[in-house]
Amino acid sequence: MDSTLLTVPMVRQQTGVRHEIRPRADARLTQHLAAKGHFALSDLPADVDPGLGPGAVARRLIQGGHVPEKDVLASYADLYGSQLIDLSTQPADATQSGFLDPQTAIALSAVPYRWVAGRLVVVTSRPDLVAEIERAIPGQTVLIALANSAQITSAIGHVYGQGLARAAECRAPKEASARVWTGYALGRRLAIPLAGLTVAAILSPVATYLALVAVAILVFAVNIGLKLASATAAHRARVHTIPPEPRAVPLFPEPVVTLLVPLFNEHRVAGEILQRIDRLDYPRTKLDVIFILEEGDRTTKAALGACALPHWARAIAVPHGQPQTKPRALNYALPFARGTVVGIYDAEDAPEPDQLRKIAARFAVAPPNVACLQGQLDYYNAAHNWISRCFTIEYATWFRLVLPGVERLGLVVPLGGTTLFIKRDALIRIGAWDAHNVTEDAELGIRLQRAGYRTELIATTTFEEANSALWPWIRQRTRWLKGYAITWATVMRRPGQLLRDLGSRRFWGLQAQFAGTILGFVTAPLLWSLALVPFGAHPLWPELPTMLFAALSAVFTFALIATLWINWLACGASHLRRHRNFVIVMVLYYPLASIAGLLALLDLAARPFYWAKTAHGRYGPALAAMMSPASDLNRTSNARLR
Repeated sequence: MDSTLLTVPMVRQQTGVRHEIRPRADARLTQHLAAKGHFALSDLPADVDPGLGPGAVARRLIQGGHVPEKDVLASYADLYGSQLIDLSTQPADATQSGFLDPQTAIALSAVPYRWVAGRLVVVTSRPDLVAEIERAIPGQTVLIALANSAQITSAIGHVYGQGLARAAECRAPKEASARVWTGYALGRRLAIPLAGLTVAAILSPVATYLALVAVAILVFAVNIGLKLASATAAHRARVHTIPPEPRAVPLFPEPVVTLLVPLFNEHRVAGEILQRIDRLDYPRTKLDVIFILEEGDRTTKAALGACALPHWARAIAVPHGQPQTKPRALNYALPFARGTVVGIYDAEDAPEPDQLRKIAARFAVAPPNVACLQGQLDYYNAAHNWISRCFTIEYATWFRLVLPGVERLGLVVPLGGTTLFIKRDALIRIGAWDAHNVTEDAELGIRLQRAGYRTELIATTTFEEANSALWPWIRQRTRWLKGYAITWATVMRRPGQLLRDLGSRRFWGLQAQFAGTILGFVTAPLLWSLALVPFGAHPLWPELPTMLFAALSAVFTFALIATLWINWLACGASHLRRHRNFVIVMVLYYPLASIAGLLALLDLAARPFYWAKTAHGRYGPALAAMMSPASDLNRTSNARLR
């Protein structure tokens, strides 16, 4: 270390001060800040009590937005003779990382810096934790220097980033992770049944076709049965009509909520997501927002850097590594979270302003085994074109009927990728996210259930941007279906254990939810071919009895009417009713997923962990339009959802 950075007199001052910075009750910090003109001692912020001690006072001043962190640290430096270090120009020596393990460094907001005159300099943004820092480094004379929390976070990434990234890639238990799969292994598993099917089709095409149609009909019946049962259960229980919680002052302490917001190639919306989160009605002292960036994503970094991040938000860069997926980024950021509840938002999300208050209110009274609350998703660009309208109808069906019904039936609830809120201790206990699963949300829902936790649906809405172009929609759906397939294959490695963990009802329900979804879309073209029968154009028409086609036609007609009725019923909320006129268009929309299903099987063999990124900011309205009184977001914020 350059001897001019910490002079010998400063070292002596530090030596004497090491035992002086303590979280004890005195008013020196508030007096010093008042003397600097930040506030009058006679007019302290209401939530600041000097008797709490300098550590608690400093946190409340910073987290409450009363005094900038740099000014609080400057007062600490003046009061205790510490030195402020600019880690951006004088980075920490990564070779000293062994003095603190990564988890301790994050918890203490401290990083080993350099050696000075035989003493180890530790830089921290929490001088009130000096005693804990000293205990964590026994046998060394520790000198304390100060830096702001953003620089400390960046320094921890510099010193420990590669280790944290490797841990993030393998955080989920090996037996529950998709990381043991390879494209070769998955391709081999697919090749054997496909080869057998090809041989059978050559030797006996009629019998093979009939067998495949029988499988398709069975899968179709299971899928439509599950959808009808879920929709009926939800409609009867009126889960989707639960009114919002009262917005009165709560009688319970709100938990600290950490919101993880992964951003990758999101320069179009990086600034807007900050404004949307800023609309949340939640105490800023209890809000901890982490924007997760990829190390090489310069455009998003620049876009976010152009915004002045408030005191309750910070950015973390994930080092390069594979697979480059959303769950890997979430795992990397999780150790930095300070909340007891962890929530997930996507880059284009626009949550209702009272969403976190509803989450806090429900967690306060929910049974202890309720570890996750899943909100419902909707679209703010529903009227963009026919794809966005159909996407909106599909999501309304999923989040307002099917998922509430699945919960009501006691089956596994596959989570959505956003607007889910999880107790941090439960998340850590089950191993967080599987970095190698491209539908990490649905897979996480299964592991929560297997560990004995419950997921509840809650009546709060987040608006997203519907993918409104054909090929991007197919690519997105391909990723989702690929993830469903690999999730099913992973949990079915040990079907006996899965049956014991879930019980028979959830076990067979999971088969319908995951295997049934994939097989349903893949085999659907076989059923569509029956539409050629009335025109005498079906190649096997002479080989099959007329009554069989008549019976199948009746079944499919009933199923189509039932599906469209469920779609119509799901659009009962006032802002969704205008889409009911487009329900009939769903007959053109659903077949697109069959294309995605076939592509998913190819992708599964060729690149199982590839994350087809969905671009945002292309089809949505401007932020000002979204916040207008006439927008769906504002019209539903205080409305009773039906």
